[in-house]
Amino acid sequence: MTKYREILRLSNLGLSQQNIADSCGVSKKTVNRVLKKAKELDISWPLDTNDTDEVLAEKLFPATSKPVASNKRMPDFAYIRKELLRNGVSKKLLWTEYMEDCRANGEEPLMYSQFCYHIQQDEQKHRATMHINRKPGEQVEVDWAGDSAIIIDPDTGEIIKAYIFVGVMTYSQYAYVEAFLDTKQKSWITAHVHMYEFFGGVAKILIPDNCKTAVVHKGGWKDQQINETYQEMAEHYGTAIIPARVRAPKDKPNAEGTVGNISTWVTAALRDEQFFSLVELNRAIRDKLELFNQRLFQKKEGSRRSLFLEEEKPLLAPLPSTRFELSDWKTATVQFNYHISVDGMLYSVPYEYIKKKVDVKVTDTTIEIFYNHNRIASHRRLKGRPGQYSTVTEHMPEDHLKYLEWNGDRFRKWAERIGINTYTVVNAILTSKRVEQQTYRSCMGLLKLAEKYSDALLEVACKKALSYTSSPSYKSIKNILVTGSVKPESETTESTTTHKAHGITRGADYYRR
Repeated sequence: MTKYREILRLSNLGLSQQNIADSCGVSKKTVNRVLKKAKELDISWPLDTNDTDEVLAEKLFPATSKPVASNKRMPDFAYIRKELLRNGVSKKLLWTEYMEDCRANGEEPLMYSQFCYHIQQDEQKHRATMHINRKPGEQVEVDWAGDSAIIIDPDTGEIIKAYIFVGVMTYSQYAYVEAFLDTKQKSWITAHVHMYEFFGGVAKILIPDNCKTAVVHKGGWKDQQINETYQEMAEHYGTAIIPARVRAPKDKPNAEGTVGNISTWVTAALRDEQFFSLVELNRAIRDKLELFNQRLFQKKEGSRRSLFLEEEKPLLAPLPSTRFELSDWKTATVQFNYHISVDGMLYSVPYEYIKKKVDVKVTDTTIEIFYNHNRIASHRRLKGRPGQYSTVTEHMPEDHLKYLEWNGDRFRKWAERIGINTYTVVNAILTSKRVEQQTYRSCMGLLKLAEKYSDALLEVACKKALSYTSSPSYKSIKNILVTGSVKPESETTESTTTHKAHGITRGADYYRR
């Protein structure tokens, strides 16, 4: 699927069509076609969150949104490239052999002109090299340095590897360096956040290495996809990600060169020093980095720092008002109580999604729930004791809301008629959760216990439970009654408070009193 949203976003950032094509893994022709059509239809960034790539495809190209399958067999390009290197082998000969093979297998071949066109496209793709424009403030290149640093555990003496992140502004070669204990996604994203804050702004284009935390590989260079969290970070900072191609150092020359310099002037310069924490190591790195950026150029005036401050920094986009917050994506199934469980806490979603699998975006402060890429619920993330509920009343089904006509006040009035102990228990249950509706099920359970065992026995059971704790649960009351450990305080009490002691359900008029 063509990344229509990303094409429109990057165009809004002012990127060239070639850069957009490289970032989105499509041809420049496709980018031009999408932007032209979007302009005709007055579709522009920012877009609504519901405007997914699928929706945009239908809007932009309703007649061509679904690819038309071709019955014609495509040539084996790898074989053709190899054969064309042999003496006397021509495209005409290869086409003739291709035609005969197609007919033998009952397949429809390409015409000779089409055959030559596709071969030409394949040749261009394999000959192509990426031209890097080094304009001030336009690009920053990032990578992990090949050489690691060493930290000594002060307690055990264990040698711990520290991995060096390097970010380089392509024009000035102004660098940022930081050590991490691993190269996982959290470290990768954190490094970028710190780098942007160090630079004091954001470059238009971000050129990463092809590590898994940056790029998801599904095939060749054109099939690589940006890691989802990495893409979110790019959108937050208003930058575009154009990954360097595998085994193509020309795509990322400054990072490759600066990494070597960093290894010499920062990592190697610290080789005789011992560090007992990551904080110590990064403090020393920062000191060496300052010296590195201030070293005078050999073949031109100034330093990396002076060139950056004078010509690049004024052209950087400003930092967003808030830091990017790292998110974690999970999947969950909506339970019958229209809640999902995330790290032991429960969050409501509209009841229509019961038994559906949903995607959950988890940050340190928020929980966002998505179904088919559309956000259906959002909650503040709960902290502390597991088992807490975050419930939005609008998420409840209509019949549940009707059932909840038994509200807190009505439960309290019912309990008060039975006795002070029942009232105390009901009130404790009603106030045990932040959302009162979450306690109604337990209160209804107590009502059913009164029907089964009598009001008098319920009152005695509540009294006994309160002697153990000030906040008894429905389950504890039920256990007392089931075990038969309590008896009515007097037969008189039972006769005056119980009208239907044999499990016959009271009529609606009883509960309306």
